[in-house]
Amino acid sequence: MDIREFRGVVIERQKILDYLLSPTHHVGQYKAEFFLALGYHQLVWKTLERDIRDLLKGSLAHAGRSPHGAKYTVSGWIVGPNGKSARILTVWIAAPEQHVLRFVTAYPEG
Repeated sequence: MDIREFRGVVIERQKILDYLLSPTHHVGQYKAEFFLALGYHQLVWKTLERDIRDLLKGSLAHAGRSPHGAKYTVSGWIVGPNGKSARILTVWIAAPEQHVLRFVTAYPEG
């Protein structure tokens, strides 16, 4: 599936700041360790947002349905602010009839 089939893409600030980059979030803290090791941190959270958004240049893989809509994944390489690279998997959801792709999470692939 192609990203152009959606009207928009939403990556909420809180998903990046309070989840992926939060060393105190009960689930996100382990993801934060990973992203912090690549040089991402809360003061420059928009850098991670941009890098996640850039992955959408690839194709979306349909990953099933949930009560909230169709799920999609996109994987690819990111290069963190410190120059280290890693392959990540991102998860997205599109609510029925909204045609907007919303970011759910990201984590190391493999």
